Amino acid sequence: MPPDSDSLAPLDLQRVHTFIVLMDIRSLDLPGVVSLRPRQFLDARGSFAETYNEKSFCAVGITARFVQDNQSFSAKRGTIRGLHFQLPPAAQTKLVRVLQGSVYDVAVDLRAGSPAYGRWVGETLTAAGGEQMFVPRGFAHAFCTLEANTVVAYKVDDFYAPASDSGLIWNDPTLAITWPVAADEVVLSDKDLRLGRFADFVSPFKYEGN
Repeated sequence: MPPDSDSLAPLDLQRVHTFIVLMDIRSLDLPGVVSLRPRQFLDARGSFAETYNEKSFCAVGITARFVQDNQSFSAKRGTIRGLHFQLPPAAQTKLVRVLQGSVYDVAVDLRAGSPAYGRWVGETLTAAGGEQMFVPRGFAHAFCTLEANTVVAYKVDDFYAPASDSGLIWNDPTLAITWPVAADEVVLSDKDLRLGRFADFVSPFKYEGN
């Protein structure tokens, strides 16, 4: 539930200021998709960063309540996982980051009625930089590894539901995503090779004006 605006508004402003200090935030070209980069504190031991704080995220409008953490290891450069999403009523918001290596992270707007419907955006996420990408419900998500032995971790706000599991083919001609590897270098699972095309997809996701 949203906080009481009369009693907590000054505290919310303080949280916003603190969050901006601790995290660089940048809206991307698709409405709702956000790039975040935590500030890293360095000393003789190494570094420290706060990668997620529910109160701080809520203060800047990111209200997803995450319930599951997932992690993948990809042995080869050019591994593409996606384009994945879960259908309603088990749609998922994702908060994606890299623990080792680097990826090119992609989100595609699947919300019927959205002015950005069928458009995609891509960002490079690295373990060294700590960048994250926030991908709301109603978007397909994928990433391509830029290095061997890459580890990706992401939070989701609903549980894995096999009956709702869905996706689109990585090289869909309508979406025309510009991947950073040649087609003959791409590593895919058998499952992802069988995913359908955007032209045949009837979206159950609705655009709600943000």
